[in-house]
Amino acid sequence: MFDFDTIHDRLAWSATKWTKYRGRDVLPLWIADMDFPSPPAIRAALAAQVAHGNFGYAAPPPDLPALLADDHLRRYDWRVDPKWIVWLPGLVLGLNLAVKACCAAKERVISFSPVYPPFLQAPLTQGCDLVNVPFKPLNAAGTELAIDFECLEDALLPTSDDPPRPATRLLLLCHPHNPIGRLFSDDELDRLSEFCARHALYVCSDEVHCDLILDGRTPHRPFAQRVAERSPALLARTITLHGPGKTYNVAGLGIAWAIIPDVDLRRRFRAAMQHLVPSPCSFGYSAARAAFTDCEAWRQALLARLRENRDRVDAALTRMRLAHTYPTVGYLVWIDARELASEVGDAASWFERHGVGLSDGAEFGSPDYLRLNFAAPPDLLREALSRMERALASRSRLQA
Repeated sequence: MFDFDTIHDRLAWSATKWTKYRGRDVLPLWIADMDFPSPPAIRAALAAQVAHGNFGYAAPPPDLPALLADDHLRRYDWRVDPKWIVWLPGLVLGLNLAVKACCAAKERVISFSPVYPPFLQAPLTQGCDLVNVPFKPLNAAGTELAIDFECLEDALLPTSDDPPRPATRLLLLCHPHNPIGRLFSDDELDRLSEFCARHALYVCSDEVHCDLILDGRTPHRPFAQRVAERSPALLARTITLHGPGKTYNVAGLGIAWAIIPDVDLRRRFRAAMQHLVPSPCSFGYSAARAAFTDCEAWRQALLARLRENRDRVDAALTRMRLAHTYPTVGYLVWIDARELASEVGDAASWFERHGVGLSDGAEFGSPDYLRLNFAAPPDLLREALSRMERALASRSRLQA
């Protein structure tokens, strides 16, 4: 019914994923977008807007906030007041705005690592200090990870510094997590909410991968919804970031949103936007409306393809003896390449030389790890994995 098999020429439209290697025989499995076309309903909505022919400034369609609220109630059993919504042209921007809205200069922001690089960059970009709390490895490969609550508590212990170190104001949370592709357990979320309440922290939770839980049945629990059940006062200290970019492959349309229940925090967030942040693209509004109303069958078909691709990658990496995650959400695999790097140097560059472009774990806070994006047509993915296997086999023959 839906085509997830055709390999399309994305270079014709200057797709970032492919232009990085323009003129080179490198298959890109790096940046987190998909090599699948967006859903037919979204393409039809955009075609109708193009046919209308007017591309001037656009305000949010009047029905869009209610459609978002209905969507979140249906998907997550979360009642969102439409007044809580702030429309954005991107999610990385939302992380930076959260820091500006919640923190004064030099105050501290917590993030866990490894993590999507802007979580590590946004505090520093906004003149704040980063408190990087590494995840606790549960296996030797560091591919099974959990929140290290002991390390988290230690990060906030008082010190004898003179002058005293600045206050810690904000936690940046990636939920579900990129790049490790897992859902946090209920126990982790409850302990995290208790920690944030006890230390009067603001929380900005980026939940953009939450509609890609691969079994198609497990419900996503927004962090703000969960903390409201345990600590209603903490709800006022939450910012939830979301958008259709990952699930429906429309990141280039510049549409996202922040859900901010507290009126004062919402005012500060909007104030941080003033004279800096453009309105979302009018095409983005059209895409969001279609995503809310007419894309569920496509999403379920996508999840089925992603499950097949995940299992293909799992089998191939196991043959290659590269330890890796088995993601339950999203389309990203985290690979332990430390042993390979000890022999070949930078593993990402080495695989590039053998025709496959992967993300370098150093950008995520974990050198000598790699991130692989498997949201690609099967033939393209098979060829990329074959190149990786041939490269490793060639290395083994040289060693012999």
